Amino acid sequence: MKNEQEFSTLIDLLQYRSLNQSDRRAYTFLQNGEKEIDSLSYKELDEKARAIAVELQKQQVGNKERALLLYPQGLEFIAALFGCLYAGVVAIPAPPPDPIRLKRTLPRLEAIVKDAEASIILTDFSKYSQLQETTSQLSSEFRNIKWIVSDKISHQLAQEWQKPTDINSETLAYLQYTSGSTSTPKGVMLTHQNLIHHSSYIKEAWGYTSDSIATTWVPHFHDYGLVDGLIQPLYSGIPCYVMSPIAFYMRPIRWLQTISRYRVTHTQGPNFAYEHCLRRTTSEQRANLDLSSLRTASNGAEPIRKETLENFIATFEPYGFRRDALYPAYGLAEATLLVSTKKHGQELNIYTVEAEALEKNKVVKISQQEKDKVVRTVVSCGPPICGMTVAIVNPNTLTKCQPDEVGEIWVCDPSMAVGYWNRLEETEKTFHAYLAESGEGPFMRTGDLGFLQEGELLITGRIKDVIIIRGRNHYPQDIELTVEQSHQSLRYSHGAAFGVEVKGEERLIVVQEVERSYQKHLDIDEVVGNIREAVRDEHDIQVYSVVLIKAGSIPKTSSGKIQRSACRVKFWEGTLEILEAGEGAGNKSSAAIATGN
Repeated sequence: MKNEQEFSTLIDLLQYRSLNQSDRRAYTFLQNGEKEIDSLSYKELDEKARAIAVELQKQQVGNKERALLLYPQGLEFIAALFGCLYAGVVAIPAPPPDPIRLKRTLPRLEAIVKDAEASIILTDFSKYSQLQETTSQLSSEFRNIKWIVSDKISHQLAQEWQKPTDINSETLAYLQYTSGSTSTPKGVMLTHQNLIHHSSYIKEAWGYTSDSIATTWVPHFHDYGLVDGLIQPLYSGIPCYVMSPIAFYMRPIRWLQTISRYRVTHTQGPNFAYEHCLRRTTSEQRANLDLSSLRTASNGAEPIRKETLENFIATFEPYGFRRDALYPAYGLAEATLLVSTKKHGQELNIYTVEAEALEKNKVVKISQQEKDKVVRTVVSCGPPICGMTVAIVNPNTLTKCQPDEVGEIWVCDPSMAVGYWNRLEETEKTFHAYLAESGEGPFMRTGDLGFLQEGELLITGRIKDVIIIRGRNHYPQDIELTVEQSHQSLRYSHGAAFGVEVKGEERLIVVQEVERSYQKHLDIDEVVGNIREAVRDEHDIQVYSVVLIKAGSIPKTSSGKIQRSACRVKFWEGTLEILEAGEGAGNKSSAAIATGN
């Protein structure tokens, strides 16, 4: 059998699967995360992709033009993605706008259409009908663009397809627009070579084999869900069971039941997914689970919490889950996906370091005997995968940091993306960095902070998010964890900590959602007091303002990351959805902004 690395494009890979494994089921969609309602064999996927490619050509969508893909989670998206690849059209996976919240979800899509100069939109009939009912609210960019409803295309068109002659390994496959958690979304340019090369890395790093079985609920417009969730199963030639993120979020037991029912070996999710399983599944629901088949459950895309890992293991070990199946990981779209992860068979590595030293960009490990010091725990994301070069660099001097110093994470490897679409200056700055003392490079600057210990990568935060108060660095995710644990009424993973300048001095602001069930009878003074005390005791800083807001209102990216910068803007504008007087036991002013001195 041909080695996957020998293929130069994803087109060649799918056509090989279609020819040699034609009737093998590639993808199965689970309605509500439970019922099989749709499936695609490799042959069927190839035929649908060819038919969509022909329709694109009939619509005179030229080679290398950009197409926006607006699909609910499902198999039609996969066919549309490959239809674009087969036509030489650059795909742009994106979350479809929510008709109920157009004002909130449409602006980002409009920005993507404008930035990418997209010439056509692909969607399915249900989403197309839904959006046409709201045409009056759609911008001119959307109303004037061509649309293709891919599930209405005749399969007979597949016979007319001819592979464009100028598609090769260097051809752009798609633009992965970054989530915009810290800045305006940018289109990361990924080629066929990036994806083939990186898929071989993932296969080795996470141990995919010919007998593996995968499941995913992570959104297909997110690099994690697309590259590992959907492309990797095709690369490895294994079946994948797909469910919607909403189905998972509403009942996380569905994810675990799918693993149990289909004997899944590989899956993925950000830290909040594992926390969600802990908080939103019951012992009765877990009773019939058998998670013993699971070999790799990767955890990435957001800060990884030690407590979540330990609690997940303790809770699900009785149901066959093996602690060595958890794979903390670090990656980003600019690296195609993955940079580092735990080694096979390795125990989880969790480092305890001195908090005061970390605030000064120093790494001082603490032993269990040294209990009198304030500490921080950092989960290791393992060594760089498959020989990737990772350097820890001072972002100001561009020189390598000492082993006991925190710095910016720089990465060098053929998997690195080509750059950002139509952003030459930012591409040069991010993807063509060189070390000042040696000229070594080019490196890709991640914008993330971390350090290396015994060859393993540990992440401490984002450069843009660090809160600097009186010369000490505070990482927002640490403060946010302290805040949410300070009172039972506060929603986990739904808070933001950031700094603002007050009278020439950086001060700490905390914005935190309150659980709906607590909003009517909340003792606001008690909650605010608990937050202030916890942050003071744990981090030795005073909170300038505490803002308690309604559940579901904190600004988040399409992939669920908290947008701290957007929170800061809303704080200054006074547009946060603050708990009103009468919704808590305190008065409105204390609910809105409990401000210190």
